[in-house]
Amino acid sequence: MELSFWEQSLPFEYPFTISNGRTKTHQHSLMVRLSLGNWEGFGEAPAIVYYNVSVEGMMEQLEKHRKVIEKFALIDPERFWHFLHHLFPNDPFLVCALDMAGWDLWGQMKKQPLHQLWGTTWPINANNEMKSLPPICDYTLGIDPIEKMVHKMEAHPWPIYKVKVGTEYDIEMITALRQHTDKPIRIDANAGWTTEEALIKIPALASLGVELVEQPLAKDNWEGMEQLKQQSALPLFADESCVMEKDVAICAKYFDGINIKLTKCSGLTPALRMITEARSLGLKVMMGSMNESVIGSAAIAQFLPQLDYVDMDGPLLMTELNGVGLNYSFENENGKIQPLHQYGLGVQYRKPFAK
Repeated sequence: MELSFWEQSLPFEYPFTISNGRTKTHQHSLMVRLSLGNWEGFGEAPAIVYYNVSVEGMMEQLEKHRKVIEKFALIDPERFWHFLHHLFPNDPFLVCALDMAGWDLWGQMKKQPLHQLWGTTWPINANNEMKSLPPICDYTLGIDPIEKMVHKMEAHPWPIYKVKVGTEYDIEMITALRQHTDKPIRIDANAGWTTEEALIKIPALASLGVELVEQPLAKDNWEGMEQLKQQSALPLFADESCVMEKDVAICAKYFDGINIKLTKCSGLTPALRMITEARSLGLKVMMGSMNESVIGSAAIAQFLPQLDYVDMDGPLLMTELNGVGLNYSFENENGKIQPLHQYGLGVQYRKPFAK
C-alpha cells in the first residue's frame, strides 16, 4: 500500500461552543489516504484539544511508521486494525483514521459498500424502496446567548435538534427554543452538570418535551449516575463515560444507551463489536461525531442500519465540504440520509470546496 496524509481545516458557520466554555471556529483534522493500484481509501481523525490530540502529533507518528504501514498486506480489515492497535496503542484517533481508510479501500476492492460487507443492509421492499427510515440525523446548536441560539435554529429548519447545555440558563434556553419549534430536542451536557443540577434540570426538560439527555455528569461520577438512573424521567446516554469497548458493560448499569464515537473507540472495527455488546445488554445505540467532515460522516452513515439514533452533522455545521455523495435529504421534512450505494465509504473525496 501507499500512504499519504495531510492536514485539513474546515470553518464552522458559527463558532461552536460546548460546556466549560470550549469554543472552536474551525475543525482541524488529519486526512489519510491508502492506495493500492487503482483503488483508494480515505480516513479522517479530528484534532481535539481536550483529548490532547493534534494533527501535528498524528502526522509525526505516521511519518515515523510509514514504511511498516505501507508493507502491510491488506487481506482483512480486522487484521489491519489489530496491527494498528499494537502499532499505536495510545493513539485511538490515529488508529481510527487508518482503520477507516483500510475499510474504505477494502470496500473498493470488494466492490461493495461497507454496510453490505457487514451484512447490515438498508431495508428495501420489492419496489426497491426503503421499508423503514433509518434514524434521522440531528442538527446541533452549540452554546450561545439565547437570542443567538434561537436565530441559529430559525436559520436552519431541521426535523431534530441537539442542543449543547451546561450553563446557568439551560432551562431558559430550552424554554425559548421550544417557543419557536415543536420538533424533537435532544440535550447534550458534555459532563457539565453536577448531580444536584441534573436532578433539578431533567424533570424540567422532560416537561419541555426533551427526548433524551446525553452525558449529564462527569464521566466517572458513578454514584451520581446511579441516582439519576433511578430517578430520571428521560433516557440517559453515555458519551464521555463510554469511550472504549471495556466501557460498554460498565455503562449498562448506569445508562439507557451509549453514544459511540469512532475516533474515541479507535475505529470502525471496535465500533462493530461495541454495538453487538450493547445490544446484548439491552442498551440503545447512538453513534455521534466529533465534527468530522464528509469522509468521517460517511463512515458513520454506513452504521445507520444498526443504530437507534445518529448525530453526524459535521458537514451541516461547516461552510465547506471535502467530498461528494453524502446527501442529507430534507424531502417531506424527514431529514433522512440517503443510502450510500457506492463502494467502501460510499463517497468521493474532493479538495475542500464551498457549499
